[in-house]
Amino acid sequence: MKKTALITGASSGIGKEMAKLHARTKGDLILIARSTNKLESLKKELEGGFGIKVTIISKDLSITGAAKEIYDETKNAGIEVDYLINNAGFGGLGKFNERDWEEDKAMIQLNILALTELTRYYVNDMVIRNTGKILNVSSTAALMPGPLQAVYYATKAYVTSFSNALNEELSDTGITVSSLMPGATETGFATTSGMDKTPLFKKAASSYYVAKRGYEGMLKGKLNIFAGVPLPFLLIIPFVSLMPKRLMLKTVKKLQEVQ
Repeated sequence: MKKTALITGASSGIGKEMAKLHARTKGDLILIARSTNKLESLKKELEGGFGIKVTIISKDLSITGAAKEIYDETKNAGIEVDYLINNAGFGGLGKFNERDWEEDKAMIQLNILALTELTRYYVNDMVIRNTGKILNVSSTAALMPGPLQAVYYATKAYVTSFSNALNEELSDTGITVSSLMPGATETGFATTSGMDKTPLFKKAASSYYVAKRGYEGMLKGKLNIFAGVPLPFLLIIPFVSLMPKRLMLKTVKKLQEVQ
């Protein structure tokens, strides 16, 4: 049966690749991003290539109230969302006290508040139908504090914690909530955040690979989906919490220093 997916941050990177993956299933799409031109171009590509219906909504989710506007627009259009993919997010490099506060506040609004608000609106409809899937894009950054990206790492810790808890709350329903936890990925995020000049992004995974892992994991209802994580780091993930905290902080900080 055809499913409709709503994807935020859909104009580039992981979100764009997920839109293409879903289009290949012949499912309809609601694509959210700030760039109208990029959304219109993607809409034309996907509708022409796969014969599906693509609804685009140009919206800046870092602005308070944008999530409610998106929900109201889809409800008024009579569109049921089967898959909610909260992909939009951004980070920023630098010492917390030296960074622009308005930028960090917008980061919290987008990475945490907009994601939570969209989930709150659409999950109620899913509960009524007793079916649905939610994929929240987090990061391996969720596993530890991140000196030089203090706010970003904290927002991703929230995303994973929130997603895991919600999945358990819904365990007696037909709804699953997954957290995608990519490592360094080739997207505009690296350039925007300044991370492209750090050791972490020397061997970044492709957006397509990460999106494919995330999309397939969501369909299977996986709890946490790791993608683009180097094998050595993947093997030590279970032991990260046991690492001496000060050593961990120094290590993470070193990896994020611009070279």
